[in-house]
Amino acid sequence: MTKNICLLTILLVAAFGVGCNQTAADNPTTQNQAQPTTSPGPDNSEITTSVDKEGTRTETRTFRNNPRVSKVVVTTRKDGTKTVKATSPSGTEKVVETTEDVLQATGDKVADAAGFVADKGEDVVGEAGDKAEDVKDKTVSTSKTVGEKTAEGAKTVGEKSVEGAKKVGDATVEGAKKAGKAVKKVIP
Repeated sequence: MTKNICLLTILLVAAFGVGCNQTAADNPTTQNQAQPTTSPGPDNSEITTSVDKEGTRTETRTFRNNPRVSKVVVTTRKDGTKTVKATSPSGTEKVVETTEDVLQATGDKVADAAGFVADKGEDVVGEAGDKAEDVKDKTVSTSKTVGEKTAEGAKTVGEKSVEGAKKVGDATVEGAKKAGKAVKKVIP
C-alpha cells in the first residue's frame, strides 16, 4: 500500500511539473494582450496606451511639470463607453466631463475641465502685479498733473515777478529823478 501511495505521489508531482512548464505563448489570455506603448505628448507630457484581455483600451497621459494636473486617464471599453479621470498633484481624482480631447489639450484646459483651481499664491502674485501697474499709471498721471500745475504756477509767479520788478524799477528811476532835483535845489 505504501508503494502505491508513493507511486501515485510521484505521478502527481510529474503531472504538476508538466502543467507548470507551459509558456506564455501557450496561454491564450496573454496572447490577446498587447504590450503597453509610450509616446511623447503635447504640453510636456507622456502618453502610455495599453489594451487588456477584455479589449478595454487605457490611455494614461502623465504631465511632467503642470502645477494643476499630474495625469489624466482615458478608459475606452469594448462597447465604446469612455471614462475620463484627472488626478491633481496632491492625488485628488475627479471624473472629467468634456468634449475636448484630453490627450491633446493643454494641461490647464484639462485642469479647468476637472475643476482643479490654480494655486492661490499665483492669483495673489497676478493681482499684486495688476495693482502695481494701476498704481504706476496713477502715479504717472498725477505726476504729469502736478508738473503741469507747477509749470503754470511758475509762469504766473514769473510774470508777477517781472511785473513787480518793472514797477520797482520805474519807482526807483522816478525816486532817483526826484532825489537828483532835490540835490540840485540844495546845491545852487
